[in-house]
Amino acid sequence: MAHSAVLPLTSGSAGSLSGSVQVPGDKSISHRSLMLGALALGETEIHGLLEGEDVLRTAAAMRALGGAAERGADGVWHARGRGIGGLIEPADVLDLGNAGTGTRLLMGLVATYDFTTFFTGDASLRSRPMARVAEPLTRMGAQIIARSKGRPPLAVIGTAEPLPITYRLPVASAQVKSAILLAGLNTPGITTVIEPEPTRDHTELMLRGFGAELTVEQTPEGRAVSLRGQPELTGRKIVVPGDPSSAAFPLVAALILPGSDVTLPNIGLNPHRIGLIETLLEMGADIQILDRREVAGEPVGDLRVRASKLQGITVPAERAPSMIDEYPILSVAAAFAEGETKMLGLAELRVKESDRLGTMAQGLAGCGIEVSEGEDSLTVRGGKGRKPAGGTTIAVKLDHRIGMSFLVLGLAAERPVAIDDGAAIDTSFPGFARLMNGLGAGIAPLKA
Repeated sequence: MAHSAVLPLTSGSAGSLSGSVQVPGDKSISHRSLMLGALALGETEIHGLLEGEDVLRTAAAMRALGGAAERGADGVWHARGRGIGGLIEPADVLDLGNAGTGTRLLMGLVATYDFTTFFTGDASLRSRPMARVAEPLTRMGAQIIARSKGRPPLAVIGTAEPLPITYRLPVASAQVKSAILLAGLNTPGITTVIEPEPTRDHTELMLRGFGAELTVEQTPEGRAVSLRGQPELTGRKIVVPGDPSSAAFPLVAALILPGSDVTLPNIGLNPHRIGLIETLLEMGADIQILDRREVAGEPVGDLRVRASKLQGITVPAERAPSMIDEYPILSVAAAFAEGETKMLGLAELRVKESDRLGTMAQGLAGCGIEVSEGEDSLTVRGGKGRKPAGGTTIAVKLDHRIGMSFLVLGLAAERPVAIDDGAAIDTSFPGFARLMNGLGAGIAPLKA
């Protein structure tokens, strides 16, 4: 599962893209399926699990905590749980690689068990602050020992007597919300999280699906999610839809390459995840959502995307929670739009796999694109009748979304764009280059 070998990649001018491709399963749902499957009584059958490195690290962690998580010969994953309160102390350090989501959610999961869990990861993960997760977990009774700003390696010393809390998130974050709710599973009483802006609600939907008692209400302070602790969860069948964050890359590539016509079937359309689609439609994108349906409690549809003339817009800050992972690829779309695209409320990007705000701004400027970086904003000025120059190599800092975004940009730039290391792409989108090339792209290893 390690991605220690450096893999430089380049992408050059492509013609139109065409075809239908299935993107990998949703990463958020995949992580949660394995975790809740290890807590539910009986067997959980998971179809379409994302088999990227991040999710495989979570599967290994759940096995270390006493659960079962194995892939069948037919590609279906099977998790078997120990019941709430049944996890065991891992015998070794949990190495989560590049998986920030896995780390934050697992910190919550183990915080209310009377044992100690050690976490580490790759260089990127070890640079990411976990203090926002640690603070509410400490209020519930756990102790967290970490480096400055809560960075891994870290230890979560769980509590034998967890306390239910009501916690208002200072910044909207699905990961922090989910960590608190997962901690609340093994806590008597009612645990409540209040979020100032709605964030992706996969955790709430899945907890209900497994049998937990959970309520959601709108209060003057924000959206309040309340969980009754110590439920009996029951294994179930889960069908993981295509990840909308992964679909974003072929989607934007089709929009910016003239003559393209691409279909992306079975994409998750959770209303808290489709901010990018809403934004691109406002910019003039030709995106059709076909055969809307519900699969295992999640809205799903097929996307047909055709090349479009995009116009710059202002993307409001309140939309950020619904598209926080998509700003790197949106900034690429903005480079090909007429006029100015201003993206607001992006402070959260500073603490992702890299400082995505700074890294994107630097890379776009290196490709000849006019860009302005604010403390929590990014402004891209596109158009002017010419393509971005390209012709540079981007240092992606072990960030899979930065790498894929610049490979998409290179497909439509004047000159090829290279990235210094594409190995981290497999954390979320295994087979990315192969899938894109199947549509007509030209992504290849960079020759020395």
